[in-house]
Amino acid sequence: MKKDEIPQDEGSLAKVGVNELCYAVDENGNYTTAHSSGWEVKNAALDESMQLIEERVAKAKQDFLDGKTSPIPYFMELHRMDVKILAGYVGIHRWFVRRHFNPKRFKKLSDITLKKYADVFNISVEELKNFKPD
Repeated sequence: MKKDEIPQDEGSLAKVGVNELCYAVDENGNYTTAHSSGWEVKNAALDESMQLIEERVAKAKQDFLDGKTSPIPYFMELHRMDVKILAGYVGIHRWFVRRHFNPKRFKKLSDITLKKYADVFNISVEELKNFKPD
């Protein structure tokens, strides 16, 4: 693609001041870099994926409010993690992380284990223990 043909379609990233770095061919036929504010197809895909993430966060929040889960799945979704990634950051096997989703088991967790989760989520242990979503 030529440098002057790089798409400049306004999208989610451009709204927050983020540009994408692309490779293009300049007027001399040499590869160079140029900034793009977005591409319509890519913007649509990003918008759809962000909507799916927001839906998963909302479901995790509702599951917590309904007493089905501990706050861990909510924060996991909020920070765009899955069980495997969260387990890696916390240093606990995935099987145990899934067990900690259970509200009864969550209440029995030691402060040491809760601190591991709180550090990953960048909150205090008290915020994790006493989580009240808005």
